[in-house]
Amino acid sequence: MIDRLEPLVIRHTFRIPLPTSPSGEATSFSGEAASFSGEATGLSGEAASRVTEGAVAARQFDAALLSVGFKLSPGLLARLSGLPEETVVRIAARTLRTVRELVGDHVRHNAYFIDFPANVPSTEDFWMECLLGALRDEKTRAGTLDQLWSGVVNLLSLPAYGRYQHTYAELLAAQDELIAAASDRLTVLHAGGELADELSALYLALAGSTTPLSEEHRADLRALAERCADGPQPETIPVRENRAIVNQARLTAGSALLLDTVTDVLRLACALSDGDVTLVEPTRFRSPSRPVRRALLSGLDSVIAASPAKLADVHAHREAWKRLGERLHPHEYPQLPRAAEVFAVARGELRARSFDSRVEELLARHDVLGATELLTSAPGKLFRALDRLLRMALTQEERDAVVAAAERVAPEVSGRVVLSVREHLHNRARESGELRVFVNRRGRAWVTDDERPIVWPAERERLIAALDDETRRRLPSPERLLVDPEVLDVALPLSGKATAAGLGVLPRGSLSVVEGELLRFFVYWKETEQRTDFDLSALMLNADYSTHSWLSYTALTEVEGEHSGDITEAPDGASEFINLRLGAVRGAFVVPQVNIFSGEGFEEVEESFFGFMLREGEQRGRPFEPRTVRMKSELRGAGRVALPLVFLRGQDGTWRAKWLHLYLRGTPSANRVERNRVTVANLLRGIVEREQLTVRHLVDLMTGEATTVTLWDGATIPDEPVTYIGLRRPDELPGGSLVITLENLRDLVPA
Repeated sequence: MIDRLEPLVIRHTFRIPLPTSPSGEATSFSGEAASFSGEATGLSGEAASRVTEGAVAARQFDAALLSVGFKLSPGLLARLSGLPEETVVRIAARTLRTVRELVGDHVRHNAYFIDFPANVPSTEDFWMECLLGALRDEKTRAGTLDQLWSGVVNLLSLPAYGRYQHTYAELLAAQDELIAAASDRLTVLHAGGELADELSALYLALAGSTTPLSEEHRADLRALAERCADGPQPETIPVRENRAIVNQARLTAGSALLLDTVTDVLRLACALSDGDVTLVEPTRFRSPSRPVRRALLSGLDSVIAASPAKLADVHAHREAWKRLGERLHPHEYPQLPRAAEVFAVARGELRARSFDSRVEELLARHDVLGATELLTSAPGKLFRALDRLLRMALTQEERDAVVAAAERVAPEVSGRVVLSVREHLHNRARESGELRVFVNRRGRAWVTDDERPIVWPAERERLIAALDDETRRRLPSPERLLVDPEVLDVALPLSGKATAAGLGVLPRGSLSVVEGELLRFFVYWKETEQRTDFDLSALMLNADYSTHSWLSYTALTEVEGEHSGDITEAPDGASEFINLRLGAVRGAFVVPQVNIFSGEGFEEVEESFFGFMLREGEQRGRPFEPRTVRMKSELRGAGRVALPLVFLRGQDGTWRAKWLHLYLRGTPSANRVERNRVTVANLLRGIVEREQLTVRHLVDLMTGEATTVTLWDGATIPDEPVTYIGLRRPDELPGGSLVITLENLRDLVPA
């Protein structure tokens, strides 16, 4: 259990759980020490045997962490130095394994061209050499000649194409050592408390999140809930998907369920069948045990008994309810008649008019005032319908009524929805005819022309002012606010579904400065069953979004940089790289993308991730150097083309990254940068020109007369407790400080 849960704390908080007693965990030392003293750190068994004190082991641990771009904080180093050697070694072994996986260093990154980025040939020369090699090989000569006579040669049939021609050890021997640079990434790890306390705190943070979690974080919550369901609970669980996961653990523990809608019960049933609690994908329901059936039906019966009108909610997921009814057998429980009504509504045997149908009927009659009045009883729905209501309003009286209703119910709307509508209204100032981008919950994106009529400026500005006032009212008013300037352009995480899991990953729409001479992308994948070919590409666009050039397996070299070579199968894992000299880039945008040419999708492969490194010109080193990695994110989306982020050149020549986390549908096979460049350009234009609400917006609203705001210079530590907002936690903040970093940025969104 510790092996599974301790890494969660490190990944989410960059804190290492520590025992309070110096000898508290000495007896738990096991064979894991070997992985720390041997392969994991580079220490020999003889050297490890000489480690006799915790302080020595702690310093070795710190040195091992530096090789992958991490470091112990002074406080953590001091705490570890006071522990027994065995305990330090155990902690080091598990921590190193976790941070290596975070940065992508847990696998071997080979490159097709052994000297990459040096000596990469032109595409034509490389293909010709592969062809000549096939002609020199007696086994393939005849087949290659036949292809030449036909006029078409299949590259995959050439023995030298798409498969590593050297081992990973040979690649390491051919590469120079990395020269350390002051600009290398250094992520600081801090001291945590007892593991049980850290797990409980993380559970409360995830379960009580005000914004939806990503798929990976929901999986973490499920693991934590299994352990923490009997302990302290958050005051509220506002996100329904989180509530389903917690209810699953509570059902197992025999605790009371948290149910107040029929959909809560449906989500719980999905969780029990390892299905999709977001209800986006259909779940294949299992046949539950009799006690579980009774618990689900009792929950339904109680919800409807308390509010019969909630039967109308069944319509939104009728087919799922029908399939669930086949597993629950509600007719076997005559003592729960209201539960049976839910399934009768799903089958159409009982009429229950839905709220949405009543709204639609009023709007069909163009009764804007009536629809607005009805929607005030469902504030969240009113906010989501504001744009439509204002577009339909023909008179000033109707427009005033819509705005007044929104102002009146604003205190009852979740902070996430308030901020989402605020961002939407800000972007509605643009004229019609612009591009409109759609992104679904799974990151699938598409673009179309925005042909909606405008929202009148007076009403739009009045609503924006009201929403800002409501947000300001909910935000804390810290006496001392310390802000890292680098976090100000980070988009507010209004949904965890807009962010991939990984290291250094920012929410969709965020902007971050890119500093370094060399930018290197990497992708890694490992197929599960089928031969799978991922292709890393980089599309360079001009300022008007027209295509300038690209780097891919069909264009191995350009003025801007080099491609590491095409790998067409990955039974043991494979990597591809693109090396870019930012000073030589001739376009205004660089769009890295991962195309699936053949085989398994991003959600089917055993593992896949993307990232980028930044280096100075003289650093050299292996194709993959963990301490130079700035970002590594999982590729787990619906679609055959992944667009993790885009790099934008400013008017002053500086580069910034804008985070996308998007997927295009693509084609079933043979996706290539040449084929999707027009689609990518249109999508990019729609996103780049859209403005997101950022941390800067909330900082401005939090700044009042009683607040002292200081921009952090990266070194000066305040003497008194502060509220700190930044990308990374500074060392040794005063006790009592409230810290908001990327790991818990969602806490900044008010409830």
